[in-house]
Amino acid sequence: MKQYIIIVAGGSGSRMGSTIPKQFLDLNSKPILMHTIEKMHQSLDHSEIILALPKSEFDTWKKLCQEHQFKVNHQVVEGGNTRFESVSNALKKVNEQSVIAVHDGVRPLVKNSVVNECMQRAQEKGTAIPVIAIEESLRQKTDSGSVVVNRDEYLIVQTPQCFSSEVLLKAYQQDYSPTFTDDASVVEAMGIEIQLIQGNKENIKITTPEDLKKAQVYINLMSE
Repeated sequence: MKQYIIIVAGGSGSRMGSTIPKQFLDLNSKPILMHTIEKMHQSLDHSEIILALPKSEFDTWKKLCQEHQFKVNHQVVEGGNTRFESVSNALKKVNEQSVIAVHDGVRPLVKNSVVNECMQRAQEKGTAIPVIAIEESLRQKTDSGSVVVNRDEYLIVQTPQCFSSEVLLKAYQQDYSPTFTDDASVVEAMGIEIQLIQGNKENIKITTPEDLKKAQVYINLMSE
């Protein structure tokens, strides 16, 4: 079945304390976003890749691709003010029955096995997202302070989040809601059950300088 990869890269460098959008920051001598696209291409080498990027960054991305001789084939679409809008714009390029993976542009360390299992489950069941357990203790804020909660009842959600085109295209016909924090929440709003698979702990979302340092360590370990 046809496969698409939508990569959402609409972030800024605010939490990084940088004027450079975080997806363009250097990791092992090239932008984070290039690592991410390469990883997804390696996992699903026959897929069409659609990159949702702020229009203001089109020229910067083109120059970076030339500078780094980046050859992975992809098409660029204009990102929106929200993730929902960016994915909606990318979905306009999906014109046949397929399985679609939606991935964060600043998650370059997802394992190939996770991507492949997620896509396979989505093809079979219509939905699949990677999750990992929480290892730290958790407390919930209350009006009077906080209370301990059972961490076993919670999971950390990652990407890629994978869906059949039938499910995802229909889900994105809904009106936007602030409760739509990711693609799974959009699909779940239609009453569809979300299938879970085991993610990998290295698959962090790089949003802070500390994350970038962790990613450098992880990328070296994973290449050994």
